[in-house]
Parts: sequence; C-alpha cells; structure tokens
Amino acid sequence: MPSKMNMAPLALAVVSALTLAHATAAEQVVKIGVSGPLSGANAFAGKDNENGVRLAVEELNAQKIKIGADVLRFELRSEDDAGDPKQGVSVAQKFADAGVKFVLGPYNSGVAIPASRVYNNAGILMSTVGTNPKITAAGYPTVFRIVASDTQVGGSVAGYAAKELKVKNVGVIDDRTAFGQGIAMEFKRQAQAAGIKVAGHEYTNDKATDFAAILTALRAKRVDAIFFGGYAPQAAPMVRQMKQLGLNVPLLGGDTLCSPEMAKLGGAAVGENVRCAQAGAIVAQQPGGAAFLANYKKRFGREPDVYAPSFYDQTKFIAQAIQNARSVDAAKVGAAMHAISYQGVVGTYGYDAKGNLKKTAVTVYTFKNGALTPLASY
Repeated sequence: MPSKMNMAPLALAVVSALTLAHATAAEQVVKIGVSGPLSGANAFAGKDNENGVRLAVEELNAQKIKIGADVLRFELRSEDDAGDPKQGVSVAQKFADAGVKFVLGPYNSGVAIPASRVYNNAGILMSTVGTNPKITAAGYPTVFRIVASDTQVGGSVAGYAAKELKVKNVGVIDDRTAFGQGIAMEFKRQAQAAGIKVAGHEYTNDKATDFAAILTALRAKRVDAIFFGGYAPQAAPMVRQMKQLGLNVPLLGGDTLCSPEMAKLGGAAVGENVRCAQAGAIVAQQPGGAAFLANYKKRFGREPDVYAPSFYDQTKFIAQAIQNARSVDAAKVGAAMHAISYQGVVGTYGYDAKGNLKKTAVTVYTFKNGALTPLASY
C-alpha cells in the first residue's frame, strides 16, 4: 500500500493530466490553407497574399475566439501552386486530405477555375482573387470572389479611358492566361461600347520579355493607348520597351499592374504613363486601414502589395461567419457569409448567390515617384 507521501504526488499528477486533457479538449483547430505562387515570376504576389492571411490569423488567435466551450486556434498552412493549373489541383487535393476546410486563393484565375471543382467536391470553402467570371459561373455555394470581377474592372478602365483620357484608338494585348484573356476581352467590349476604336488585338504569353514586334505593330496603327491583360513581370519590361520605341502613350491594365513590383521592375519607365484599376476603396482612407498598413509593415518589414488587405479581410470575415454559424463546418460558414456582411479595411464585403461581391468600388491608380497614387474611384 503506497504511503500518504507517495499518494500526494500521484494525486497531483492525475489532476494535472485531467487539467491538460480538459485544456486540449477545449481547443478546436481551424486549418486555414493558402494556395498561391510562392515560386516563379509572381512569387512576390503569392507571399504578399500569404502575409495578409498570416497577419489575420495571428490577430484572431490573440482574441481567443470561442464556439461554445471551445477556443478556436487558427492554423495557417501554405502551399505553392506555382500559378499552374495542374499544381493548383494537386494543392487542392492535398488540402482536402489534410482536413483543411477554408482556403484563401488561388491567386491566378487559370488555377482557380479547375481548383474550384475540387474544393467544392471536398466541402472546402474557397476564397479567390481570380477575376475571370468563369470562376463563379458554376454557382458553387462555398466559392467566393473577394475582389471585383473582370467585368467590373475592365469596365472601369474603359470608362476612365474614354472620359478622362479621351482615348479614341486603343491597342489591346493579352498574355493568353485565363486572367489576361478575360480582362482584355471585357475591356475591349466595354471600350467599344464607350465609342473607342480597338485598332488591334495582339497576343503574348506570361513568360515573355520581348514585346518589340507587337508594340511596333500597334505603333503603326497610331494607337493613343494600350491595354494589357497580364501581370506585372511582363508589364514592366513592356512599358520600358514602349519608351524605347517612342510609343509614348498610356499603358492601361487591371489590378495586377497596380503592384509595387511594377515600379521595382520598370524603374524610371513606370510613372504617370501607367494607369491601372484595382478593386476596393483606398485602404489608407478606410476605417482600420491605417492601422492595418502600420501593422503589416511592422510585422513583415515592407508595405503590402495589391491583395494582402483583401486576403486579410476575408480571413477575418470567415472568423466572423464561424461565430455567426456557431460552427466550423464549411457549408454552414458559407451560408452565413451569404447572409451577412463584413466591414474590412478594403471596404464592405457581402456576397450574392454565386459568390460575387454585391457591391465593390474600383479605384484607378497611377505611379508617382515610384509610389502607387489613386486618381479616381468608381
């Protein structure tokens, strides 16, 4: 028979074990996946998106959010889809196998379109910045587009070109990606509706660096602006080559051109000759926007790029919807997100039946002294 002195440590060990078991049982892990290009030319964007989610996750964990008796612990899992559709589908399956129920990404429309089917079939909630309208056309209940679509962005750039720049004759270039083609076609359609003549539509790819031939062809057609459907790593050398060819007209584009990477890669060639449109209001002027910008810079030692604020907002919106649904089930959380709205640092988020934003501002920007500068909001 154990002595009283031996029983005391034993009892203490039992109590400690029970306490630890209770503490573990009271914590519920919520796995948040991020799918984006962490390698390749657009790795800067993928890392920025991941940072936006990371900052939100760290803030949410500090809040000790509860569902019933359970404290939620948000856990970030990030995977490189390399901007490649096949790899994006593999990442989606990997997340499904790991029990991830909420995914931020993919970044590229061409990745988001096939990946959305995998996420839908696996019961995973997907939130993408892919702008191609095809992403939400299927109407999957847990697929959300957290920014404006190509239709909205392309229309805003076309309207700005017609009204503010007085463009009469425009050239269009796209990189043949799902994003590039989608936004170029929307710009083209709405530019023609606004009375702008499309003098030529040229094609490149998302790995090209030499645009002399297509720029020379458009110069011969005396265009007074060029719209590029593509990404900053191609747009920056394109604008440098425009200057070298004496093609001194504005380069217009969507949100992918509204990146600090444009100024970094294009140098002195990138200035007020570049006009781009980005979904959302001006972050610094929004409630909580200045605090977000300061916190992001303090945490990561740099300014956020285009989409970090949107990824941050959507992660916070998911947490709000979890609380409203009192569940971490993706279907229930998705239903809550369709039913409520959320005020983020980019603006107010509210989704229609297909997962598109019901309303969003689109802001046109240019570059001044290497810094993105807003011109007008629509």
